[in-house]
Amino acid sequence: MMSQKKIKNIVEAALMVSGQPLSINNLIHLFEEDKILKPDRNEIRAAIHDLQKDFEGRGVTLVEVASGFRFQARNDYADWVNKLFDERPPRYSRALLETLSIIAYRQPVTRGEIEDIRGVSVSGTITKTLLEREWIKVVGHRDVPGRPELLATTKSFLDYFNLKKLSDLPPLGEIKDFDAINPDLFEALEKEKNQDNSKSEPNDDLSVNVGDPKATNNEPEDDVTETAKVIPFSN
Repeated sequence: MMSQKKIKNIVEAALMVSGQPLSINNLIHLFEEDKILKPDRNEIRAAIHDLQKDFEGRGVTLVEVASGFRFQARNDYADWVNKLFDERPPRYSRALLETLSIIAYRQPVTRGEIEDIRGVSVSGTITKTLLEREWIKVVGHRDVPGRPELLATTKSFLDYFNLKKLSDLPPLGEIKDFDAINPDLFEALEKEKNQDNSKSEPNDDLSVNVGDPKATNNEPEDDVTETAKVIPFSN
């Protein structure tokens, strides 16, 4: 009993001081040289579960995202916590956020397919910014003339937007903010999703074979000016 309590305390301390999410493997690694405490995956998960219960109703919560587990402030207290920081949350253009949403929902997708859906060109600055933020990555090339790059989202994207996996993305019909910005965009996405739902589901492992002829069809991209979700806050 004492050992499980100590394991929980060590896990709590590690998660508190870590600047990034910690996976189960990361946490097990902490005990590699311990002669007494040798928790297995189930014991680590039990410690995490106990911590989640301990922090119910508190100002912070322990959540699981794509890269692992982390403590983060609850959204209810974001207004106060944000006063600790001089920098304002970054603001992104409509074009960038819509491009990102297209990649997220229709990945893997080429730049040309994004332009087809939006009906306008995609600025190189947009894809450069998304790549630099490590929200998207090149996962292969479409097996067509010119072999255009296929773009998909990353674990960093999931972590930033508080998602554990791609299937945690809200249904397109529930995205009220983007709907107000450009309703035609989401109608186009929803229509395409329904047309080839069976062959273009988001791929949670974020990988695709180079030259995969089945990789998704067209997607939309447009202009958006919204403040990206502030992390680390949680409901």
